[in-house]
Amino acid sequence: ALVANVLRNGSVLLQWGLRHWGPPPPRPSAALRGFALNCSWDGTYTRFPCDSVELGAACRDYLLAEAHGSVRYRLCLQPRYAPPRPAPPAQCVEFRVEPAAMRDIVVAMTAVGGSICVMLVFICLLVAYITENLMSP
Repeated sequence: ALVANVLRNGSVLLQWGLRHWGPPPPRPSAALRGFALNCSWDGTYTRFPCDSVELGAACRDYLLAEAHGSVRYRLCLQPRYAPPRPAPPAQCVEFRVEPAAMRDIVVAMTAVGGSICVMLVFICLLVAYITENLMSP
């Protein structure tokens, strides 16, 4: 029901559907009023901006723009119904955003390693050509 899509730019798109929280309310007075989004994290010196966010009833996604790398997040979404219907249990999702700097380092190291391999192949082919064609037997 609740899915966290970690995007390449470090943001997280939360998406959910209502059908996983049980049957629709029996009468209009018990209609869905909205959602409560609560957040927690495991990290040092980290401030997280979405503690107790209230979302509208028509909302089915939420974009968390700036998630910090190497921090474990736990986001819980709970639908809010009008009384007397009790609130169903919250659904939670946990994720960790890969640090952007580490991803850039890995890409750079892969590119450099690939270039070195290509250069070594060319050197080997050149040596083979020289030994085969230019040197007398």
